[in-house]
Amino acid sequence: MSSVLAVVLAGGLARRMGGGDKPLRSLGGRPLLDHVLARVGPQVAGVVLNANGDPGRFAAYGLPVVADPLPDYPGPLAGVLAGLDWAAGQAGVTDILSVPGDCPFLPGDLLARLDAARRAAGVPMACAASGGWTHPPVALWPVALRGELRAALLAGERKIDRWTARFGCASAEWPAEPVDPFFNANAPEDLAEAERVLSSGPGGPIGKCNGAIPGDPP
Repeated sequence: MSSVLAVVLAGGLARRMGGGDKPLRSLGGRPLLDHVLARVGPQVAGVVLNANGDPGRFAAYGLPVVADPLPDYPGPLAGVLAGLDWAAGQAGVTDILSVPGDCPFLPGDLLARLDAARRAAGVPMACAASGGWTHPPVALWPVALRGELRAALLAGERKIDRWTARFGCASAEWPAEPVDPFFNANAPEDLAEAERVLSSGPGGPIGKCNGAIPGDPP
């Protein structure tokens, strides 16, 4: 969709991975970020990376890099706001698609199904779900709500699903078998599991996305 940009969320501290940039960790001989971009890039008009610190470490990708607009690593909502702020300066862009930088198996119909879900529900946002779990960082956001998101962050809001519930957020469900498309590599053992999936082909088993939220938003 020409009116949608993707923001790849790579601004976290990666504590469970031992620090550093999770998206630059190797999977199948390539950085995780390569897998993410290959999945999400064809679905959108462009991609921006949300990352803090020296943007030069991503220079090889030739993509815009935007830092969190708030200090002290306030979480993925800040990365979403960074993406919305960037998108607001791009002509004709109405929405952003947020995806974590450590999800190498994203579905090829992610944007289309999220957009269909929010239209069917008559709400402005939609997030992904699989296996009975929702994945709030994998979502479609209208640029028009960036002012409200900024105000909420400045007021101390950090929880994605609590904020999206204020306006309405649909969900689109994908099967979690044989591979959960929203698996994320949060820790070294997750990378090892992802390697096993890649080596065994698309039928290999893999667990649910770490950090996903069971059931409905609180």
